[in-house]
Amino acid sequence: MNILKSIDESIHTKELLKKEIPKIESASSTVSKAINQGKKVLLCGNGGSASDAQHIACEFVSKLVKERRSLPAIALTANSSLITAISNDTSFEFVFSRQIEGLGTSGDVLIAISTSGTSKNILKAVEVAKSMGIYTIGLTGAQGDKLAGLTDICIKVPSSNTQRIQESHILIGHIICEFVETNL
Repeated sequence: MNILKSIDESIHTKELLKKEIPKIESASSTVSKAINQGKKVLLCGNGGSASDAQHIACEFVSKLVKERRSLPAIALTANSSLITAISNDTSFEFVFSRQIEGLGTSGDVLIAISTSGTSKNILKAVEVAKSMGIYTIGLTGAQGDKLAGLTDICIKVPSSNTQRIQESHILIGHIICEFVETNL
């Protein structure tokens, strides 16, 4: 392992991410508008992306930078009883879409996080969200064409390295939250 190489790869990936600024701005504006209209943000992901969903939701509900009211965000990854019930009773493919059916309303925003862009439960979540009038934002990696083809906006981190993609997803989540805080 070469520590300097890892740091340099992370910096390089973020430099390349600058090409996605218009999409990051659009996603930030969309989330800000939804929250200012009394809507909420739903987030989902698997594995490290599940942790990212929870991290980003935490920044909305608690705070990122400035003192402000709590903002409505729900990480669909956080209720282990619900996740295991849906997985057991139906299929893991529906673990997020079932929650969206019960918790989502038209005008909400779904942030769907998948480094590969091919996770069946994430794709199903996006399909159900769109059918309900929920705006969809995808966060994925360079190979995430399936997710990109389904979402209203998809921010593709220009990397195939899972670690670099996830590092960038947190950066994007922080940018979106900071934009929302600034525009309350």
